[in-house]
Parts: sequence; C-alpha cells; structure tokens
Amino acid sequence: MADAPAPAPKSYRHLLLKPDEPFWHDHYNWLKERGYLLRPRYNPDWVPSWLNFKNKRDKYFQEDFQINMAMKVMDATRISDGAFVSLKPIDTTIHPDEIPIGLWFSEEPQASDPSNHCVPIFEVLDVPGAPNTRIVVMPLLSRYDKPRFDTVGEVVEFFRQIFQGLQYMHKNNVAHRDCNPNNIMVDAIPLYSTPYHPVEQQRRRDYKGRSSYTTRTRCPVKYYLIDFGISRKYPPGVHAPSEPIIVGGDKSAPEFQVTPTGELPIECDPFPTDVYYIGNLMRRDFVEGGGFGKRKLGFEFLRPLMADMVQDDPTRRPTMDEVVQRFEEVIRGLSRQKLRSRVVKVEDDLNYYYAVTHWFRKLFLVIRRYPAIPSP
Repeated sequence: MADAPAPAPKSYRHLLLKPDEPFWHDHYNWLKERGYLLRPRYNPDWVPSWLNFKNKRDKYFQEDFQINMAMKVMDATRISDGAFVSLKPIDTTIHPDEIPIGLWFSEEPQASDPSNHCVPIFEVLDVPGAPNTRIVVMPLLSRYDKPRFDTVGEVVEFFRQIFQGLQYMHKNNVAHRDCNPNNIMVDAIPLYSTPYHPVEQQRRRDYKGRSSYTTRTRCPVKYYLIDFGISRKYPPGVHAPSEPIIVGGDKSAPEFQVTPTGELPIECDPFPTDVYYIGNLMRRDFVEGGGFGKRKLGFEFLRPLMADMVQDDPTRRPTMDEVVQRFEEVIRGLSRQKLRSRVVKVEDDLNYYYAVTHWFRKLFLVIRRYPAIPSP
C-alpha cells in the first residue's frame, strides 16, 4: 500500500462517482449546514483512499469505495445527536402526494398511534436552486428481512405489524399502491452492537471488520411501510375508488394483466391490490418461493389466508380488517414450540451449524422467558 495520494481535481473525483452520486457531492456542504453529514465519499475535498494502491482489488475493502445502489436515497448522520438517517429527494411535479401523505402520518395524533407503521418524516428540506425538489429526512432503515429471521415467532410478529400498518392506512382511506418487499423496512439499528454500514450491512460502519447482531426475539423491532410516491388519500366516505392503474414494484397483480378478451385494464380499486401485494410477499418469500425470494420451510399454516389474499378476482379478496382478524385466529392455533422453531431457508435445510446454534439460543430464550412472539 502506497503513501497517501495527492488531492485529486474535482473533475477527476466526479469521474469516480456513479450516476446520481454527483447530486450528493454537490450538496454536501449545504446538507452539513442543515445538520446532516454525508459519508466521506461525498465530501468535495474527498481523495479516494485507493488511488495509489498497488493491488487494485484492495479498493473493494475501503469504506469510501462503497456505493449505495439505491443512490436516490442516501444515508447520513444527524450532527445534533449522531442519529443515522435517510435522505430522499422527491420531485414534487412527479410525486405531488408523497410528502403530504407522509407528513400526515407523521403528525399527531397519527404519529403516536401504535397501529401506524408508516415511516416517520423528521424534516423536509427545500433544495436551493431546485424549486421542485425537496428532501425528506427519515430514519435509516433496512429491508425487512435483514438480518435474517431466526424464529417463526419473529416472522409472525413481522406480518402482524405489516398487516396492522396497512389496515391503519386503509382505515384512514389511504391506499399504498406499491407495498412490495422493497418498500417494507425494519429499524434494525437496535439489533447491532456496533453500527452497521448502510451499503453492506454485514460490515461495520467504518468498514473495519464484520458487524454482529442479536435476534429479533432478544431485541424486538418495528417494521415500516415506506415510499408513498404513488399512494392516494381519498376523502371520507369514498369506498371502492376506481383509480388509473400505475404498476409498482410488483407487476404480477391479476388486475394489471390482459383480460381473456385481449383488453388491457386501465383502472382498478387500489385497496384490494394492496391486499394482493402483501399476500404475494407471503407467497413468494415464505410459503412457495420464487420471484422476490426463496421459500422457507414450515409456513404452510399461512397458505389458506395467503390463497385468499392473492385471488384473481379482487372483489373476492378479504379486506385488511378481515386479514387481521383471520391472522390472529391463525396465530392462536400455533404452539410455543412452533413459534420458537427455526426459520429454515431451502438452501440451508441441512446446515447443522444453524440447527445447533439455534438450539442453544432457544434454550437461553426459554430459560430467560423471552416471549415467543417478540413485540416491541
């Protein structure tokens, strides 16, 4: 490894940045003035740490080489208290409803309602020189299944919270319209003994070593619905609205497909589509596999509810009130042994290491009387 390189010219630094990254590089100092510090990679004075490395492969292990693949949502540190946050620029001409809906769920009394699982907005920043762009400040979250689930009871709590959160949105006449797995998140920060890196969660934030985490049973977490870019809030009394179809992350909803007569639907009621999205997540990530995730063993007890949620005819799907009620009935039929059993992915079914370490964790949790369904 060579001596520290000389500062690189700004033009060269921009060549090292990927598309969408220059926005953060150019707004680094402004965001710092507003109280939010980006990672060193976006500092205007950034000098890439790997420029003079003899072994170019070593750059992959440098913190400032790490690129957020979802570059339109950037991580930052709130300077006032050191909290980790996410920054999301929003073009209000394209998504005029996203901020108003997010702020409504972030205000009282909605913010204090335990049924509310919409991601809170801490602050909205007006970007200088860009009147149509605003940045929303939210907590730093992870995809809902990172780190991996340990027990069936943890998965049960996940679905309970997400069902409850979507039910809360529907009760307030808001259709999410894009509640696919990428828009369902978890506040995983409490699970880690040291802060994890926002790009590679298995590494520490300084990228010097691996991160370590505990289970959701020992440290219950909260799940959130995010991204209200195509969500709609309807006036009180409006039921079964007919909304122009906007296809989100999950493009498989039957009401989006060509009809047997060869026609392409142009409108639908978005509330049953929300039910389908969550049922499809259950199907693809747990019960059957394929698509967004691989099947996990031991979740056949979800199949009857899942099958009703993904019916081709939207009018035959249960409402979220009915989903919540039926799910609670399913939970009551599960034994503690089942709830404490290991979440087994198809690919690690015969992995004895996972089985043995889980047995010791299970014994500890039973002795210490941790609940089998870990509610925060």
